Amino acid sequence: MKICIVGGGLVGLAVARKLRRSHPIHEVMLLEKEADFGCHQSTHNSGVLHAGLYYKPGTEKARLAVDGIRQMVDYCREHHVRHEICGKVVVATSEEEIGRLRLLQERGRQNGLSGLRWLEAAELKEFEPNAAGLAALHVPQEGIVNYRDVCDALAKESRGSGVELRTNARVRTIRSDGSSFVIEAGEAEIRADFIVNCAGLHSDRVSRLAGHGGDVQIVPFRGEYYKLRASAQHLVRNLVYPVPDPLFPFLGVHFTRMITGGIEAGPNAVLAFAREGYTKSRINLRDLAQSLAFPGLWRFIGRHRSLVFEELKRSFSRELFCRSLQRLIPAIQPTDLETGGAGVRAQAMQSSGQLVQDFAFVERPGALHVINAPSPAATAALAIADTVVARIPLSR
Repeated sequence: MKICIVGGGLVGLAVARKLRRSHPIHEVMLLEKEADFGCHQSTHNSGVLHAGLYYKPGTEKARLAVDGIRQMVDYCREHHVRHEICGKVVVATSEEEIGRLRLLQERGRQNGLSGLRWLEAAELKEFEPNAAGLAALHVPQEGIVNYRDVCDALAKESRGSGVELRTNARVRTIRSDGSSFVIEAGEAEIRADFIVNCAGLHSDRVSRLAGHGGDVQIVPFRGEYYKLRASAQHLVRNLVYPVPDPLFPFLGVHFTRMITGGIEAGPNAVLAFAREGYTKSRINLRDLAQSLAFPGLWRFIGRHRSLVFEELKRSFSRELFCRSLQRLIPAIQPTDLETGGAGVRAQAMQSSGQLVQDFAFVERPGALHVINAPSPAATAALAIADTVVARIPLSR
């Protein structure tokens, strides 16, 4: 049986590795449209190892984040990938947030996190002397990693075990001849018995190429970061997060110490005008037209109008961005911030305007589509691979 994986990010590479380790008799090929692996969501992120604090108990995100961080840390140790379990604090800055933080603590306990510690304002200073809050939750299991190094290790291991890895192999067409799929990718025509779609920002398009359309569409949200200048980096020790706003489906701007050095602040969440639109000026007319024609986007904007507008204003104002950061670290000033990088979140959205909150695996004859795998998919990649491979009928 020949299995073709579309997408060479962390999830696709992890699936390739798992398939070769657990079912070595099958032929495995991975197709990546870029010249290297992990060029998008896998490496355009904050480099955090998420322990599973935020996710609703019983969901795939909760289960796979908790299992995933354990597997990812073990993998990093085995392959000498830079990482550190440094812990983080989630800070409540209002009475309303204290109640939400208590619920978050209980959710973490239900998800199996150990060592969670409630901190009063004075105790918070032990972990982050410059943070301000009425209370905080310390999450000792969280950490930081270089996901670029993880991608490189997975690619090396997969290639060494016999996986055929192809770069510059954009999938253009997929057709079925009844018994298998014929895939045109790059300059080649490839025949496969089974397709695993791990195409991230383009997962909905690959699904439709295979004749497996659905109600969801990927809507790209850009997350923009600032970096703290060297003179201000002493203000943050590790990871400092706000209590998430239940009305907005993103975590809010926060501080992250990077494993490669320095402190990032962000991200916000604004509509990107290209699925790979890492700057405001990057516009892809096809991507933009597809987003604007999607009724779900307009229903989402209508439901979150004020928050969408605030995010947009913050995107164009260093002062407003800094004001959000000052809720956590009051000493931060706009002059302490310099422009950092950005990532694009591949967020699946329904035509109703509801975001697909959980990881989504869609099984079809001859194919399995990983349709929604935003954060914490990087942390959970190895556990996601276990789930994907378990759903592939490998009897042929």
